[in-house]
Amino acid sequence: MKIVLAPMEGVIDHLMRHMLTSLGGIDLCMTEFVRIVDQKLPERVYYRYCPELHHGGKTPSGVPVRVQLLGQDPDWLSENAVVATSLGSPGIDLNFGCPAPLVNRNKGGAILLKEPDALYRIVKAVRAAVPGHLPVTAKMRLGYEDKSLAVENAQALSEAGASEIAIHARTKSDGYKPPAYWDSIAEIKKQVDTPLIANGEIWNPEHAKRCQQQSNCDNIMLGRGALAVPNLAAWIRGSADKLTWNELLALMLEYSKYEIEGDKGLYYSNRVKQWFVYIKQQYPEAEPFFRQIRVIKKADEMYNAIKQQLLMVS
Repeated sequence: MKIVLAPMEGVIDHLMRHMLTSLGGIDLCMTEFVRIVDQKLPERVYYRYCPELHHGGKTPSGVPVRVQLLGQDPDWLSENAVVATSLGSPGIDLNFGCPAPLVNRNKGGAILLKEPDALYRIVKAVRAAVPGHLPVTAKMRLGYEDKSLAVENAQALSEAGASEIAIHARTKSDGYKPPAYWDSIAEIKKQVDTPLIANGEIWNPEHAKRCQQQSNCDNIMLGRGALAVPNLAAWIRGSADKLTWNELLALMLEYSKYEIEGDKGLYYSNRVKQWFVYIKQQYPEAEPFFRQIRVIKKADEMYNAIKQQLLMVS
């Protein structure tokens, strides 16, 4: 089994990747998407999205981080894929799953699932541009408004040379509403030879097992579940128990040091509150604490509130 950490825009940056991979169980990460329109981006953009490029394309725990690109133009995507891999990205991931309305209005992400031919042209061009020993992978949903093109889209990615395809088991219209239709991935797998990775609604080891059974995929991708339970990957593998509330607070304090000292310290309080949106779903203790901290704006006040909460429950 391979466990991949999903690329979540505005949430899973290099600091979060550092923390989550340090807890074990994760085999591969993707960056937040790099938006490609009509130019070759400067190297500094890739270093900003993926500081791990300074360290062999790996997190401090040694987990590879693959640059993800999003766009519609095969030529510009190819040129930028060459830049990213020349800087040390261990492959390229292509985003055909983002449901954000602004991205879709600009013909990026999930909107391209309406055009299997466009998927084929993009992957074909990027695959031809990237050195053969490096993987070119893709992330898709089951469709845009419905699942009618799910198999055709996956076949287009496969025939164009995708090394692996991660499938979020919902359409763009489904958004993130439960359930995830894991059985639809199994139907795709019957007609596509490329290895598939199942994604969607995996919050605990039982969900992971059911996802594997219903999707007929050994490999899985974790997104929101890994934020709700930071050691979810290790818990799924059976190498660790779910973090206790105390352990989670202690981890949050450790993570806080990276955030406050790093380049995103100004946004630290908002990042914690954003994180708690997911934590609340798996830790009942989080709801009353979230009500307490949601008005906090200053980094030092947020840090002290977490520290005080840990002292109270220890």
